Amino acid sequence: MQPIRVGVIGCGAISDQYFRFASQYPILKVAACADLDAQRALSQAAKYGVPCVCTSVDELLADESVELVVNLTTPDAHAPIALRAIEAGKHVYNEKPLAITPAEGRALLEAARARGVHVGCAPDTFLGTAHQTCRRLIDQGVIGQPIAATAFMLSRGPEHWHPNPVFYYQPGGGPMFDMGPYYLTALINLLGPITTITGLADILIPQRIITSKPKYGQEIRVQTPDHITGSMRFACGACATIITSFAVHHPTYERSHPITLYGTEGTMMVPDPNGFDGEVRIRLAGESEWRVVEPCHRHPNGRSLGVAEMAHALRTRREPRASGRLALAVLHAMQAFLDASTTHQAQTLPADYDRPPALPHDDGFLTSGS
Repeated sequence: MQPIRVGVIGCGAISDQYFRFASQYPILKVAACADLDAQRALSQAAKYGVPCVCTSVDELLADESVELVVNLTTPDAHAPIALRAIEAGKHVYNEKPLAITPAEGRALLEAARARGVHVGCAPDTFLGTAHQTCRRLIDQGVIGQPIAATAFMLSRGPEHWHPNPVFYYQPGGGPMFDMGPYYLTALINLLGPITTITGLADILIPQRIITSKPKYGQEIRVQTPDHITGSMRFACGACATIITSFAVHHPTYERSHPITLYGTEGTMMVPDPNGFDGEVRIRLAGESEWRVVEPCHRHPNGRSLGVAEMAHALRTRREPRASGRLALAVLHAMQAFLDASTTHQAQTLPADYDRPPALPHDDGFLTSGS
């Protein structure tokens, strides 16, 4: 199968993982990169053997050999850069979130449909071996009919380690828009569409002090909720509770398994959705101990998995699993938690999507190059 030629826009911290893991997938050929900071693009190109460094985004988009743009810019630029790529006739894979607002996300997908190109979006961690194993167990009915779930992502915030954490506290950031995509995508992969959301959200720590370098000592004025708690009802009938926070010390839940699914026949502990692997544990009714389930997949894990799966989808003329439709559903859900908090009313979500298909058990297509 002919490799897809990829152009990367945005060569910041997350790009290391995309560049490094892209080489695992023969269907990907990273052909070009660009960044507002030309030196950063040059550095990443030299580090990872990218043959072409573009002096501007326009130059990369003008390269007719680039079929797929991987958009690793900051959240506020996800939609504008993606729209420019679509106008240039390129397929796009965005970092999460798809956009800052559902309206932006819808406009993005409508533009792609009109231009005849596809949109994909992170996170792709639900395609990893651990979460595909969980999906297989659900589909096989191992824990019975899912009836409930809990999901927790609690921390003190990124200003203690991230070199430029300001955007985490602006609209399009916060714990829900930053980390929520991992948790909500994982839950949709396991349980299907979300139909109803209630929520409470607030700014609990209005001013933050950066203690990482190089901006040590600078103050951040928080402009988006840093603590969100909410409930979801899924079309399958299951109910779930989620908390995302940048405002707590010493969370007590088990960080390696922040999601728990409860079924009529047992319980499943789901590994961190911000990763691709980890132990899957189940305990069925009548069992006295938890047991670890062997992974049902063995494909390489890492950022670029979703890009590779999308590339295969483009070559075989189907919708990618980490699709724009899925990302828009997640965006609707994240905004619904904030809207429910301000309106004090439950939010009804459009259910015009379904779970992405599970990866085939024989998933060698990701690495075979055929």
